[in-house]
Amino acid sequence: TVPRSFYARDTREVARNLLGKILSCRTPEGIAKGRIVETEAYYGDKDPASHARRGKTPRSKIMWGKPGVAYVYFVYGMHHMLNVVTEPEGTPGAVLIRALEPVEGIQLMKKRRKTQDIKNLTNSPGKLTQALGITIEDNGANLAGSHLWVKEGRGEKFDIVSTGRIGIKVGKNLKLRFYIKGDEHVSRKY
Repeated sequence: TVPRSFYARDTREVARNLLGKILSCRTPEGIAKGRIVETEAYYGDKDPASHARRGKTPRSKIMWGKPGVAYVYFVYGMHHMLNVVTEPEGTPGAVLIRALEPVEGIQLMKKRRKTQDIKNLTNSPGKLTQALGITIEDNGANLAGSHLWVKEGRGEKFDIVSTGRIGIKVGKNLKLRFYIKGDEHVSRKY
């Protein structure tokens, strides 16, 4: 399992270094795992797209907490979004997990997502949380020692593409979105 110290660093570096790692979730239904292929970095109060920009709120206060915990929130009345808290405690930051390559528990993921299309299974933040069974109940889970964890990947070499972030109105031109070049499970290639 990736140690907490991995997350207590610059948010951009954590976002890049999460690529290729394996995200796993154990639920009563079984274990589902995916290789992280796309992330976005969100800094603290100086990032116009960050939940921390308006200071601590009941939803965002977790961003100032211990690094290496899950920050899960619900959007559009239908999607859970999984972020990983970064930076040393007291400094807000988080990395949004944007897309995964399904690795294990694929039949369970297909059942949850009600699709047989493997390329469409985990290629967005909302799809991947649904496929893995991640909900608001997972908010605050320790990613270094709980039912939701990140471990080292296969150790393969790959090129990383950096672009502007997706689905936001402000700060979208900041090159804080990272993905594995050529991976077919990325949400959007450009």
